Amino acid sequence: MFDTLSDRLSATFKNLRGKGRLSEADIDATAREIRIALLEADVALPVVRAFIKQVKERALGAEVSQALNPAQQVIKIVNEELIGILGGETRRLRFAKNPPTVIMLAGLQGAGKTTLAGKLGRWLQQQGHTPMLVAADLQRPNAVNQLSVVAERAGVAVFAPEPGNGVGDPVKVAKDSITHARDKQHDVVIVDTAGRLGIDQELMQQAADIRDAVSPDEVLFVVDAMIGQDAVTTAEAFQEGVGFDGVVLSKLDGDARGGAALSVAQVTGKQIMFASNGEKLDDFDAFHPDRMASRILGMGDMLTLIEKAEQTFSQQEAEKMAAKLAKGPKEFTLDDFLAQMEQVRKMGSLSKLLGMMPGMGQMKDQINNLDEREVDRTAAIIKSMTPAERAEPTIINGS
Repeated sequence: MFDTLSDRLSATFKNLRGKGRLSEADIDATAREIRIALLEADVALPVVRAFIKQVKERALGAEVSQALNPAQQVIKIVNEELIGILGGETRRLRFAKNPPTVIMLAGLQGAGKTTLAGKLGRWLQQQGHTPMLVAADLQRPNAVNQLSVVAERAGVAVFAPEPGNGVGDPVKVAKDSITHARDKQHDVVIVDTAGRLGIDQELMQQAADIRDAVSPDEVLFVVDAMIGQDAVTTAEAFQEGVGFDGVVLSKLDGDARGGAALSVAQVTGKQIMFASNGEKLDDFDAFHPDRMASRILGMGDMLTLIEKAEQTFSQQEAEKMAAKLAKGPKEFTLDDFLAQMEQVRKMGSLSKLLGMMPGMGQMKDQINNLDEREVDRTAAIIKSMTPAERAEPTIINGS
C-alpha cells in the first residue's frame, strides 16, 4: 500500500545520511521532498501542512543541531510525527460491563464491511470471546447470505432472521439480536449495516436509528484504504450525521497510494483501531501507529512478526526444534524441515513476512518477484520421499 511513499522517503533520507551537519537549506529541501511524497500519496492537504510545519520546527531546533547524527535525528522526528498523524497510541476496544458488547459496523458500500465482520469475529474468538454476527444489511442483494457464508468460514455464530434483498426491518433485527445473544450467551455482537452509496440521507438515518435502538459500545467506520480523499470526505459526513468511535482500514494490501490511511485519523480525530491487509480471514489485526510508521519508513515491523510467530509456534515446539538444529543434520530431518515450512506458511505469505523485516525495503523488487509456489514444490518433493529417505537424505541416489 505505501510502497511509493516509502521509496520516496527512503530516497530523501539517503541524501541526508552523508552529511555531518544540516543547514537550514538542507532541512527546507528535505521538508519539500517529504511534502511532495505525502501529496503524491493522496494525503489530505491540511494534514500535510500540519505535518511539515511540525517537522520543520523540530528539525530547526536544538534536538537536531546538537545531535551527533543530525540525519538520524531528522528521521526520528519524521517517525514520531508519522505516529502522531496515524493516531498516536494503540486504541483498544471498549467492552461492556454487562455483556453483550455491541459493535456496529458502518461505511460505504464496497468498503468490505461484511468480510470484515467475519474477520473481526474470528479475531475476537481467538481472544477468548464468543462473538455473533448480525445481518442488519437487508438492502444489498445477497448481503444476508454473504454474511452467513463468512460467519461459517470464520467459525462464528450468525443471527439472520430476515432474508434481506429489501425485505425486513434492519432496526428490529439489530434490536432482537441483543436478546438472542443474551439467550445464547454470546458476549460480543457485531452488527453489519447497509453500505452507503456516497452520502445517502435515507441510509444515514437508518444507521442512526440502529445506533439508537442498540446503543452500541463501539461504532466502527470501515474505510477502504484504496479510495483516497473520498474516504476522508465520507468519514467527516458520517461523523456529523451518525457519529463513530473508531476507524477500521480495509484493503490495506492494495497498490493504491494510501492517503486515506494517513489522513482519516487526523481529520476526524478518531483513531484507527484495526486494519485488514489481505483476503484471508486471518489477514486482520489491531492497528499499531508506531509499527505502521516504522513500515512506511522502511524500518520493518519486528513486533508484529514476533506476535505472528508466537501465535503459530508453541514455545515447547520452538525449543525442541532449536535443540535438534543445534545437534546437526542427523537430528534435524527433512520431516522437521517440512513441518517448519508448513508452520511458516500459516503465518502468512512469505512476501508479507519478509516485508516486516528491517532493511527489506531495499529488496522490494526481489520480494515482489518471489514465487511462493516454490515452497509448495519443495514440500511436494519431500512428501514424495520414503520415510527412510526423509530421515536420512544421504541415502538418496541423485543419479
